[in-house]
Amino acid sequence: MEAAAKPPPFKDPAFMHSGIGGAAAGKKNRTWKNLKQILALERTLPWKLNDPNYYSIDAPPSLKPSKKYSDISGLTANYTDPQTKLRFSSSEEFSYIRLLPTDVVTGYLTLRKATCIVP
Repeated sequence: MEAAAKPPPFKDPAFMHSGIGGAAAGKKNRTWKNLKQILALERTLPWKLNDPNYYSIDAPPSLKPSKKYSDISGLTANYTDPQTKLRFSSSEEFSYIRLLPTDVVTGYLTLRKATCIVP
């Protein structure tokens, strides 16, 4: 009985492993294009007026509510002071907000572009 050295049908007997990959294996390394290169390439291509490109992409408004951040610390704010309309995230910030003078409160509100008149 002679054992025949028959390779499995899923393996290629002529396969030659060529290293790990990359330039040593004869493959060209992938180069990524930055946004400026993509935009310059788009300007040179013959586009129709209705074709989408990076300049004309208009996304619809988000369906998720926008995140609200504290006016004092910048952390995510779960609370709003009803008297000053400033947002805060902790009880320490709330006590700090209540001690602020009205001109500082209006300054915080103008930074946030909230047009609330504080009495």
